[in-house]
Amino acid sequence: MIEIRKITAENKADINLKNDPFRLIGRLIVERRDGEWSYREEMLPETEVSEMVFPDENYVYEEMPDYVFLGAYDNSSEGTGDDCVGVAILCPHFTGRLYLEDLKVSLGARGKGVGKLLIKACKTYAKAQGYKGICTVGQDNNLIACRLYLSTGFKIGGLDTEIYEGTKQAGKADVYFYSE
Repeated sequence: MIEIRKITAENKADINLKNDPFRLIGRLIVERRDGEWSYREEMLPETEVSEMVFPDENYVYEEMPDYVFLGAYDNSSEGTGDDCVGVAILCPHFTGRLYLEDLKVSLGARGKGVGKLLIKACKTYAKAQGYKGICTVGQDNNLIACRLYLSTGFKIGGLDTEIYEGTKQAGKADVYFYSE
């Protein structure tokens, strides 16, 4: 069973959960017409599916006093209850929401609902603290993450097609997600 709890100074090392690779299986194609956002999925042929891994962040707990850290802990028969298998990192955003700056689930815990539990806990925490909700950004080619956000009640609120121009990631776009 997975338990979501706030990460504090006592277990601050958990905020640096290692980034594991994730599969790039397709792209979220986002459009805006007549003031409404819509999307469709474009799947990659199996021969073009690849993996990507983000560099580890090396967060310093003491340098992030305005941040909230939520951890997912495995207390199943395989876990000890102290095994951090997922992390959500939130900070205040000018929109009156909390910005979900980072969400990660360890490779062995994926597909078990950990990401959904973390997002639910983020929304609950945001509401309890008087925020309007949460917001985040996902790369359009990280279709699995985009699916997670959409399946947990996020709405598309923007698309940035220029952010990666001139970088090694040129051709990608950022999708902005908002949830109450």
